[in-house]
Amino acid sequence: MVHEGSMAMWRHRPVLGYGLAVALAGGAAIVRLGADAMLPAGFPYLTFFPAVVVTAFVAGAGPGILAGLISFVAAWYFFVPPVHSFAINAGVLTAQGFFLFVVAVDIALIEAMHRAYDRLNGARDEMAGLYDQQRMLFRELQHRVANNLAFIASILHFQKRQIAATPARAAQALDEAQARLTLMGQVHRRLYDPAALDRPLSDHFEALCNDVIAASDRPDIACQVEVAVPPLDLTRLIALSLFVSETVTNSLKHAFADRAQGRIALRLVEAGDRLVLEVRDDGRGLPPGHDAATASGLGTRITRALADQLRGTIETISPPDGGTLIRLRFAQP
Repeated sequence: MVHEGSMAMWRHRPVLGYGLAVALAGGAAIVRLGADAMLPAGFPYLTFFPAVVVTAFVAGAGPGILAGLISFVAAWYFFVPPVHSFAINAGVLTAQGFFLFVVAVDIALIEAMHRAYDRLNGARDEMAGLYDQQRMLFRELQHRVANNLAFIASILHFQKRQIAATPARAAQALDEAQARLTLMGQVHRRLYDPAALDRPLSDHFEALCNDVIAASDRPDIACQVEVAVPPLDLTRLIALSLFVSETVTNSLKHAFADRAQGRIALRLVEAGDRLVLEVRDDGRGLPPGHDAATASGLGTRITRALADQLRGTIETISPPDGGTLIRLRFAQP
């Protein structure tokens, strides 16, 4: 890890990379001058090739090219006969051309290696991220399965009591339980898809509302969604999605019983240190004398339980211009 960090420092800080190119190429010239008396004739590039290769390997292609150009000029002036000049002849062109060719191949190969290594690191990091995401989803799934089984048991217990009190409503009670459990399954399938974590919240809630409307066989009801909040963690998003599905289901069941068309508007926004979810329909409104605080139907019990999970409070309002507004205020993540 230290090695990778050091390499990244040289490659991603141009001042360091190009400074290294100048230092190594200059050092190679000094070493070659010092060794000149000990070497036989020729070998003008003996110390320059390592300087270029090391620079390109440590700092990248740009500094490697600079080191190659400095080495090219230094070798030409000091070590390619006639020395101490920039004379041009067939021998010079051949020697310098060979040097440039070898340097270019070395730099190209090293740069290709760097890019392959970067792709490998990127793939490794992506795999590690996917693994962590899968582990998180699995732990969350275990937790949610336990909670959902308890939730289902509560629904069935309540429906059992309803059937005991009114046996004639047995079929209707079971149908209601089945519908709710079906919607719960749809919510979980949608949210436990790994791609759902990157999906905008507005798209999620719009698809959820459309699922509920399709399940109710009321294609004449339109759903409008407005979301302006930061991303939510999976636990809160599941609870909020179940709250929305239950609230929209209730509107479809009661608000438009005497109408062929209607509209449901869902709005999720920030309000100070809290989030506010509003689900409003333009239906017939609350019946006279209705008191949401004392209502005890299954849908009301479910929404209260979900609001408690979110540490929120519910208001049910009849706006002056008609319809019904259900407002849920809950804590920010």
